[in-house]
Order: sequence, then C-alpha cells, then structure tokens
Amino acid sequence: MMRDLPMSFAAGLQPDNDGSSCEQYVPQGVCSKHISYQVRDGKVYGVHFTGGCDGNLKAVAALVEGMALEDVLERLEGITCGKRGTSCPDQFCHALRRHL
Repeated sequence: MMRDLPMSFAAGLQPDNDGSSCEQYVPQGVCSKHISYQVRDGKVYGVHFTGGCDGNLKAVAALVEGMALEDVLERLEGITCGKRGTSCPDQFCHALRRHL
C-alpha cells in the first residue's frame, strides 16, 4: 500500500484500462493527493490529479496531453502555489523527472 512508504517513494506502475502501464505518484506539500499518468515515446498522456483545484488541474491535464516530457518540464517546473514553494504542476514535474 502506498501509505506505508515514504511519500517520495510511493510511486510505481499499475495496469491501466487498456492493459498498458500507468505511473502513480504521491505529491508532497500540495492539496492534490495522487497523480496518475503515462509516458510513451517521450510524451505525456492520461494525466489525472486526485484532490486539489479540480478545474485548474483538469486544465493542466488537458494542456499537457500528448506534449513532450521536456516541454512539460520547461513550462510547469518551479511553479509555486501561495507560500508552499511548490504546486501540483511542480509536483507533477517531480514525477516526470524520473523518466529522464
């Protein structure tokens, strides 16, 4: 169970509906509690945030769909939310960095 692991290590591969692998990531220090996504051929697909600002995170997911991983990092990495020093999009970039 992901709760038993330190948050930074609570990520892995889970089968998606179409039988392909879906990455799982537990963000730290933000309202979102879980991020799932796929990286295929260097592009990002099927992003879903659980928790957080629903409309904004649906927009982020729609905007990055099919985008090159490096482009997502360039656009979203370092974005902050309030005084947190990070944000849901920034935490998504933490997850994506594992694929470089």
